[in-house]
Amino acid sequence: MTTAELTVAALIAHGIKTVYALPGVHNDGLFDALFKAGERIGTVHTRHEQGAAYMALGAALATGRPQTYAVVPGPGLLNSSAALLTAYGMNAPVLALIGQIPQAAIGRGLGYLHEIRDQAGIISRLVDFSARIRQPNEAANLVAAALHAMASGRPGPAVLECAMDVWGKSAPARAAGPTPAPAIVPDPPLDENAIEEAARRLGASTRPLIVVGGGALHAATEVSELSRLLQAPVLAYRRGRGVLDSRNPLSVTLPLGHELWGEADVVLAVGTRLFSAFTEWGIDPELAIIRIDCDPEEPHRFARPALALVGDAKPILGRLVESLSGQERPSRQAEFEKRQAAVRARLGKLAPQAAFLEAIRAELPEDGIFVDEVTQVGFAARLLFPVYKPRTFLSPGYQDNLGWGFATALGAAHARRDVPVVSITGDGGFLFTSNELATAMHHRIALTVVLFNDGAFGNVRRIQEEQYGNRVIASDLTNPDFVRYAQSFGAEAERVRSPQELRRALQHAFQRHDVPTLIEVPVGPMPSPWEFIQMGRIRGHG
Repeated sequence: MTTAELTVAALIAHGIKTVYALPGVHNDGLFDALFKAGERIGTVHTRHEQGAAYMALGAALATGRPQTYAVVPGPGLLNSSAALLTAYGMNAPVLALIGQIPQAAIGRGLGYLHEIRDQAGIISRLVDFSARIRQPNEAANLVAAALHAMASGRPGPAVLECAMDVWGKSAPARAAGPTPAPAIVPDPPLDENAIEEAARRLGASTRPLIVVGGGALHAATEVSELSRLLQAPVLAYRRGRGVLDSRNPLSVTLPLGHELWGEADVVLAVGTRLFSAFTEWGIDPELAIIRIDCDPEEPHRFARPALALVGDAKPILGRLVESLSGQERPSRQAEFEKRQAAVRARLGKLAPQAAFLEAIRAELPEDGIFVDEVTQVGFAARLLFPVYKPRTFLSPGYQDNLGWGFATALGAAHARRDVPVVSITGDGGFLFTSNELATAMHHRIALTVVLFNDGAFGNVRRIQEEQYGNRVIASDLTNPDFVRYAQSFGAEAERVRSPQELRRALQHAFQRHDVPTLIEVPVGPMPSPWEFIQMGRIRGHG
């Protein structure tokens, strides 16, 4: 078997069903192996390397399972690096297979096609685990090691390099050995003393607050039960949306969460960096913070917590629920219905964005997936869009990179063909990866894109108008006719001008199961959401 065949066999053994890829001479051997294994693993080829990487990211976020992409070295790696960087920031299990120049030439600066100085060093700045496959008999073990690293501790991406002349190098099957079974990461032993102390503090609290991030997505049942027992509100901004159903009055977003941070005596932070709280909202000695993180370095990054529980959130929260099961408190439903209504009134300033978001929510099924973007409606969605289930609201984390949305949503739609997927985007961000409409058509991916067209990088323009004396530069855009553009690929497309028309267009789009749909919504300037996102200090010191 060749190195490539052994690599593909290992991917299959570990449950990888698709490789998102763009071919090139450095990876010819890999693509030949993918062809031979075509009945067991699919290949989705994109029109740009960033499209392949973003599709793998979207598939990973939508499923919670490892996904793989493959590109050539040098420019291929660099073109995909924004998505790899985002995967790192979002703790997404994305495995990148990156080609290399001939093995004997690596590091010599000879000028081979796509050669880049110290490619391995560049990769090491983007991921925690990387390695180069140098011999056929290393392939299976390195795939297993990469997937193990991606699932151990803090999840995240990994990279395997392989030189172009090594992909095709052969070894006897007996020399390669059997393909390892999928890596099983054992749960670390729970710190029962720390859990008992956490339960005691939470049980004695009078104003508890739970804050959840992406590390709580698989522990929604436990978070929901803990919230019920303590009658504790659950704050989620982006990555943790859907951990507690938005229809529950205790499910809150930033504006009310900011108020609650100022009132809380104990905060239980689950799988979240608490970035805004630490850097903007402030802390003081009267606030006890209990952190649950899988990365032992995370709890002390900003400030020493009252208690740090290191490990998988699900079993830790399960034990907290057991310890607190007899401490049910009086319902706070009426209180939070009133407080939520007051916040909605304040957010009425964002009525233009809210009306379109309400139209999308009315048509998107409960388990449908919403992918936001760095756009005016996207910013508002992080505050206003109701989310009912985990992994149904995808948002790009702290990189917040413009243009991530469409190709990422395409990967989510490919991996989750069983549910509708909506990508909201702006005219600025969409053109970053709009060429992947060709990929959507070729692979018959029924993604629905709602494109809000204001003719500008709207947020940039607003800042220039309001903070720089209306000295507007590099923010106005010249756009194609987006409807005709999408139709030129063979996609369905139409233009709507109201939330009511958007609902009708979405109804038609969701009935299509093998063709993408683009819905353009011409809009003007929209109200700023930033007063509800970047809120000032509410207690103590930073």
